[in-house]
Amino acid sequence: MGIHVYLQSLNKLERINRCPGEFKFEEHNVASHSFKVTQYAQLLATIEEQKGSVVDWKSLYEKAINHDFSEVFIGDIKTPVKYSSPVLRQMLAQVEEAMVKKFVEEEFPAELQEVYLERFGEGKDETLEGKILSVADKLDQLYESYNEIQRGNTEEVYVTVYKKALLAIKKIEIPSVNYFFEVILPEMLEEKTNSPVDIRQITEEVLAE
Repeated sequence: MGIHVYLQSLNKLERINRCPGEFKFEEHNVASHSFKVTQYAQLLATIEEQKGSVVDWKSLYEKAINHDFSEVFIGDIKTPVKYSSPVLRQMLAQVEEAMVKKFVEEEFPAELQEVYLERFGEGKDETLEGKILSVADKLDQLYESYNEIQRGNTEEVYVTVYKKALLAIKKIEIPSVNYFFEVILPEMLEEKTNSPVDIRQITEEVLAE
């Protein structure tokens, strides 16, 4: 028992697949998702700094790498389900918070509990770092669904996730989001594809909303 249990629990994140139950060409797990989100956050924060913002890098990295640790307890719930109802989302958040709190209080020594309760808490807040995390998380959803569509996967769920992720990014008003829409997204749409799904048309429809 103790810290060993926490360290051992990290292996579970490698065994929790994203978008469970759906056909996909490439599997992604929660551990790899957390790493990619941290990389996205790093890029976005660098752009923010170049635009004159002050970034709390320690806070950003802690928010990004830990943002899905609670899935050790509840697994990965599909995005369309998780956000289908504000009430459901709030209930899930309460369950996550309670299970994380119980875990930290049982497994961490007293001198580390406050630190890890903070690290495992909800990182998507109104701070710059919280907004960067929100964008980074949606960027990984966007890329996972985009790559499936590009490979010819016609499952409707990936179009839905792509649209929702793009719309969520659009609503976050920070300079690095502008950079994404002005520089990165056009590069994405220039990629050749044999997919029957018109990703450019879908993108234009979302941006017009």
